[in-house]
Amino acid sequence: MSDWESASTARVLPPARPRKLSKVPFVELADGRLQGVVSSGSDIERVYVSSVAAGSYEFACSTNNNRPCGGARGSFCNHIFALITEAVLQYGVERVARYLRVDAADMDAQALYALMMGARPSQADSAAAAQVFSRFLRHLAYVEHPATTDPLPEMQWFPPTRVVV
Repeated sequence: MSDWESASTARVLPPARPRKLSKVPFVELADGRLQGVVSSGSDIERVYVSSVAAGSYEFACSTNNNRPCGGARGSFCNHIFALITEAVLQYGVERVARYLRVDAADMDAQALYALMMGARPSQADSAAAAQVFSRFLRHLAYVEHPATTDPLPEMQWFPPTRVVV
């Protein structure tokens, strides 16, 4: 058993590749979905909360005000494609495909997107989107903290760094 497996903290994985946060500032694999926040291409004040369910690939896309996305009528919209693309950059295509239960090898974001194209819109309520947006805002609040070496009590779940002397 390795050190991290017996520790009480989770291992933090670096991104597979660097990504720009302007289009998709928040992406996560959580709650059985690939989900995140995607910036609007037309309005700087608007963001979309998009998600794709693992296994069924049911999708949802709505604004932060719970208005449905006009492009997600019966098929994936551009926001969901951007979410998949950024998730592949953040986590790597193998991890995203495994999480979404897509059975394929040697693919990129475009191929992953194409394999899920037959999905249908989700009938889920807006509570899931609200939780994703709330987590995004909570993460965003940490950007506004002044730089300090003092501990932040709400961030104590992060794994401690090891100091080698």
